[in-house]
Amino acid sequence: MLKKSLVLMGITAAFYLQAQDISVIRNSVDVYSNTPMVGSSKFNAMAGSNGALGGDATSLLTNPAGLGVAIAGDVSVTLSVDNNKNTGSLAGASSNYTINKANIGNVGGVATFQLMTESPWKFINLGASLSTQTIENYVESPGNTNISIAKDLVDSNGNAVVGNLAYLGHAYNRYGTQTKFNLGVGANYNNSLYLGASINMHYVDLEQYDSAKFGLDLDNTAYSFDKQYTPYSEKSNGFSASVGVIGKITNQLRLGASIESPTWWSLDRIYTDYYTGTDGYIYADNFVEDRRFRSPMKATLSGAFVPTKNFAINVDYTLGLTKPQYKVQGEAESELNSFFSDSYKNLSEIKVGAEYRIKSLRLRGGYSYASSPFDNLTISAFDNNGNAGDRSYSNLILGDRNTIGAGVGYDFGKFFIDAAYQNITSEYKNPFISGNESFGTGYYSGDFDVATPNSIVSDVKNVRNNFFVTVGWKF
Repeated sequence: MLKKSLVLMGITAAFYLQAQDISVIRNSVDVYSNTPMVGSSKFNAMAGSNGALGGDATSLLTNPAGLGVAIAGDVSVTLSVDNNKNTGSLAGASSNYTINKANIGNVGGVATFQLMTESPWKFINLGASLSTQTIENYVESPGNTNISIAKDLVDSNGNAVVGNLAYLGHAYNRYGTQTKFNLGVGANYNNSLYLGASINMHYVDLEQYDSAKFGLDLDNTAYSFDKQYTPYSEKSNGFSASVGVIGKITNQLRLGASIESPTWWSLDRIYTDYYTGTDGYIYADNFVEDRRFRSPMKATLSGAFVPTKNFAINVDYTLGLTKPQYKVQGEAESELNSFFSDSYKNLSEIKVGAEYRIKSLRLRGGYSYASSPFDNLTISAFDNNGNAGDRSYSNLILGDRNTIGAGVGYDFGKFFIDAAYQNITSEYKNPFISGNESFGTGYYSGDFDVATPNSIVSDVKNVRNNFFVTVGWKF
């Protein structure tokens, strides 16, 4: 648990933003409630839409019943190249930062076992998928000297003085990797009904920073500050399970449904706690805590139309059935749960994907839209002129997400190669700076701290251009 307890009170968005680092909220949803959906190039080109089609190991990412559709085994490896660009804008100025990463995004395979009996059960298939993605993200917001925070200080002669701290810039910086391993089984009943189940193991390794820079008018010096309880690092493990079904309504029409349980996470964290000593100097200690977190349960409904062997189109709709929740170990977790209960909107995402075959050539495309996970929120914030007041925001913390996919592949018989491109865009309002001096949840330098109940809110546009190449072998 956190070393500094928080005063228990009615929770509002404005109060919570003063109580802890906003990155805790963002990571709870963006990392721990969103598992990696990096599959093969085929899967990525179709924007992850395959819930009623199935046929390979990426079925484990949407509907494990798709394993039962496979009639031949295969194994594949996917190289992922990620380009992540954030543009933070405030008061007419902008800051850009781009991260490029390459890694093995997915390894997957299916083993098929045809049942040589008179039973209507045709196949029992086993599948495995390992997905890995970088969660490194850097969001820098420009400065605005119109925003100034007064601070009571003591000069070198021991005299009480009032300094004004002009805001010069802020950054959220996150490093890390997220991994999901799926192991499942699928069954084919009379080539018309497919059932499946999987167990899913999750792992996250991240480091989070929240820092700001202010200029003090008393000595015309710029000071760097870190948010209370940051930087922190987490190593986390989780477990979930999935079940699904696909049914052929006609030879051309298939319907599917699947449910993924909540992911039960165990988080081990090392964080930094800042405090003012009796001598007036700022000190920092590192502490260890563990938390238990439960991500939302999800349900996916799917439909696929396959008019010929050369064309298929699939639609998936995923809905969150529950909300994120921490196991209560103190007032901090109670506040988190109250915030999610009041402000979190259940996940809603629709995905459409299609494939067209011209002999051995495959052409693919897809589109996905995921809504913002939060309701409109009202917080106390500075405007560009430095005036503070209550302001209402949509897409605060995280925003809507649009994904466009395209790809091409070629089947050589026993061997196949695929390539895909994804463009993922999201825009949101980015709050920071808010803290409460009574709780000690402001920002700390080596000399003094600064706290204000008001947030600064920048505009962030995130653009991801991802490329994938898959090589595979069928047996």
